[in-house]
Amino acid sequence: MPILSMTDLGGYQCFDFEDCGTAGKRLARQYLENPPFPHIMLDDFLDADLLRKVLVEFPDYKDHECFSREQERRKFQYRPDQCWGPNTRMLFAELNSRAFLNFLEELTGIHGLIADPYHVGAGLHETRKGGHLGIHADFPQHGKMKVQRRLNLLVYLNDGWCPEYGGALELWDRKMERLCRSIAPLFGRAVIFGTDRDTFHGHPDPLSCPEDRSRRSIATYYYTAMPQVATVLEPTTDFRVRPGSSDKTDWRVRFHNLKADWLPPVLQRRLGR
Repeated sequence: MPILSMTDLGGYQCFDFEDCGTAGKRLARQYLENPPFPHIMLDDFLDADLLRKVLVEFPDYKDHECFSREQERRKFQYRPDQCWGPNTRMLFAELNSRAFLNFLEELTGIHGLIADPYHVGAGLHETRKGGHLGIHADFPQHGKMKVQRRLNLLVYLNDGWCPEYGGALELWDRKMERLCRSIAPLFGRAVIFGTDRDTFHGHPDPLSCPEDRSRRSIATYYYTAMPQVATVLEPTTDFRVRPGSSDKTDWRVRFHNLKADWLPPVLQRRLGR
């Protein structure tokens, strides 16, 4: 039995508002108390049959470009509007629905959540053999909507995933000194966590899965309105270096953050043009 069931309306499946709220309330304490920052891991989060239909509809990576630099390699992402399967489109619509926002608000205590119809950075994600995603804090603002990023949802789609393949999601402490939790990307498992300038996470070691396998997931992000007029510099992901590792410093992002933290807003607006 999944944590969140869906009602079939003659071919279209949807979440129930009240059921979502009840589920969120039941899990709220666990979410808030988990270190190193508020998060929760949930197995059997959604209907397994629906997730397998999404897998069947998964895009062919050969038709898309991937990220390829020191901080992220062989990572592909496909927005929902780049996915032509009806089950995939339906699921993303429901993950942006009022009912699902009710689940997230009751779970996290963050009210006034806003879904992203543009799916910036979100959608279906895939990392191929040898690929990785360095430890990072996510971009803090939505450049188009001018809202503040607050939550990430990841749902993994990896049936029969072996530990030796790697790809576990790592959660690091806020000072980037210690790995606090490692979460295997198993099929049907969801991870929900708060996002801030120091909520560091990623899967930094190259995947060692077979060539015909890949690390696949659903990713959606959620926002709230800005408390005040925000910095206009283009938001960006903040990659970090693990202690004692061969990770490379992302100097472009470091310089970006220095400008955001120290330059007056009038200069930031001029530099951002």
